[in-house]
Amino acid sequence: MGDFFYGEQANIFSFYRFPKALFTSRRFEDVSVEAKVLYGFLLDRMGLSAKNGWKDEEGRVYIIFTVESIMEHLKCSNKKAVGLLRELEEKAGLIERRRQGQGRPSLIYVKNFIEAPEERFKR
Repeated sequence: MGDFFYGEQANIFSFYRFPKALFTSRRFEDVSVEAKVLYGFLLDRMGLSAKNGWKDEEGRVYIIFTVESIMEHLKCSNKKAVGLLRELEEKAGLIERRRQGQGRPSLIYVKNFIEAPEERFKR
């Protein structure tokens, strides 16, 4: 049979999904590919958090994805992981972090990457 996929074999793997807009929209053209990949990981984790009922008092779903987890997933240094989080939060506006206090991981709110229609016309 060789190295090819046949029939339903292609469905045996799980995949990360990355919004095309991250790679096609001018809004994200200055965001690094690594930060976009991290955003895809965070989006993936959102499904699990929603399923587990991880919501704040306003009903917003949050995730916990530690710097150590980012380092493990992306095979990168602590400095790089922290920089990618900062890039997603400050440069791209794709996440918001809420600190929980000493020794506890921050809550991460993954923001919607699609602009509201009224915001497009304000420019």
